[in-house]
Amino acid sequence: MGTPEITANPAPELVQRPRRADARRNYEKLLTAAREGFAEGGEATSLESIAERADVGIGTLYRNFPNRQALIEALYATEVEEVCRVAAELDDDADPWEALNSWLERVMAYVATKQVLVAELVNYLDKDSPLFQACRGSLYSAGEPLLERAQAAGVVRSDVGIGEVIQLVVGIAKIPNADPDQTKRLMRVALDGLRYQAAN
Repeated sequence: MGTPEITANPAPELVQRPRRADARRNYEKLLTAAREGFAEGGEATSLESIAERADVGIGTLYRNFPNRQALIEALYATEVEEVCRVAAELDDDADPWEALNSWLERVMAYVATKQVLVAELVNYLDKDSPLFQACRGSLYSAGEPLLERAQAAGVVRSDVGIGEVIQLVVGIAKIPNADPDQTKRLMRVALDGLRYQAAN
């Protein structure tokens, strides 16, 4: 009996973008500049420096993002969209274990590089805010078909859900002051553990 086909959900749209082409270009330029700015400067990154990096006026930034919180929320949601898009674009013909493994590594890389955004967001939002709930839900919906396909193929234990798997990956990615090589090893050990069937 063949492995049943399980199709990934379409990548979500967690933020509303401008419809006009020129406005959308500025919006995307600002998000790119913010992503690069926060990666380099952390929480000290100013809105003025982001506008300058994007080569737009500060007024253009404020038309798209009325305050710092709005910009950070949009950037965070956009990054989650991208992780979900990766899951949706994985070929159904790909090896089920490799597809799941590849996506979970992408999730880990995302979490590891977005700690500055999360640190800022918790200044404005609690962990059960609509934004965090929507992003968690999107990640779970994106990863669940990959997990189910791997389970149907018999290469992943059947007694775990996508929420547990993502919590495991996020927990490893958030280990404070961890050596990158140690983090990678822990990730490999954890993912290898998914392949062992639970005792009856």
